[in-house]
Formats: sequence, structure tokens, C-alpha cells
Amino acid sequence: MFSLQTIFGQGKQFYALLEEAAVAAHDSTKALHAMLRDAGHQPALDAFKLARQRERAASDKIRHELVNSFITPIEREDIEALGSALYKIPKQVEKFADRYSMALRQLQGIDFAPRAAMLEKAADVVVEMVRALPAMKLDAMKSLSDRLRSIENEADRLMLELYRDIYSGRLDAQQMFLLKEFFEILEKAIDRCQEAGTVAYEIVLKNS
Repeated sequence: MFSLQTIFGQGKQFYALLEEAAVAAHDSTKALHAMLRDAGHQPALDAFKLARQRERAASDKIRHELVNSFITPIEREDIEALGSALYKIPKQVEKFADRYSMALRQLQGIDFAPRAAMLEKAADVVVEMVRALPAMKLDAMKSLSDRLRSIENEADRLMLELYRDIYSGRLDAQQMFLLKEFFEILEKAIDRCQEAGTVAYEIVLKNS
């Protein structure tokens, strides 16, 4: 049974739920960076699974509220798009962590931490962008979008360095394959952050 507050309220709960999803995504990237800084130990995966569970719970709540709410603060399609983009970040992070834990012996001596640091920074900016949504201030959101784009550009530069290592001739075929696969997963995770940031920026552009 629908409550009048849910039906006729201003729908501000969506901002809280989107922030909850963004924070869960950011927490997954922090866990990944911490894991890769301590690469000498077998990684624990609980933090990643917990972040995914929190993300799923937030996504489920968003879908539930979209069904039950008569009024939303922004267009329903935009809420769905941003929720979907945020959901993909910890999914990609967990994919890296799961595979890394299985290939740890083959990856000795390969430092993923600098790229993971870039991913954590990108996810942090995404949290700021989601938190800035209610104010609908275009200048502030554009500044955050520019920061996110700068992080993505730096990540692209680091990927170019990776390809120089791959084709340097000092790696065997297995190392070349693994190095390329794992860095591309990290690159895709950063792309997911950029996608979420783009949706947030376009929401403000549309509503400011």
C-alpha cells in the first residue's frame, strides 16, 4: 500500500539512494587500491563482495522507489541511467579482484597500484558529482566533470606506458597476456566512472 508521503513527496529519497550507490562504488575502489598496495599477501575479497551487495541493495531500492513514487526530482530515465552507471563500477572492480586473487603468483613484480589510485580518485569525484546533484549548479558540476576527464586522460597515459612494457620484449607470452587483460579491466573501471560522471553532468545541464 502506497503512503501519501511516497506518492506526493518531492522524491528527494532518490538523491540519497544515488549517493549511497556512489559511496559503495567508491568504497570498492578504495579496497582495491589498498589490496594492490599490499600485493605481497593473498587478497581478501570480502570488502569487494560487501560493496557489490550494498550497490545491489541501493539499486533495488531505486527501482522500488521509481515504481512507488508519483513525483521524482529529475526524470525517471535519468535516475535509471545514473543508477545503472554506478552499479557497473563495483562490478568491474570485483571482476579485477576475483581474477587477481587467482593469478597472484603469475603477477609477482607487476605494480597495479598507480592505476588503482587513479580509479579511486575517479570514483571519489563521482561521489562529489552525485552529492552535487540537488543543487543543480552547472559551474560546479562542470568543474567536477573536468577533474574526472583529467583523471581519465592521466589513466590513458599510464595505459600507453603499459603497452610499451608489453612490447618491450622482456615479458613472456603469459605475462604479456595477463598484463594486458588486468590493465584493461582497470581501464574499463575508470571508463565506468567517466560514464557515471557524464550522466550526472548531463542531468544538471538539462535541469539547471
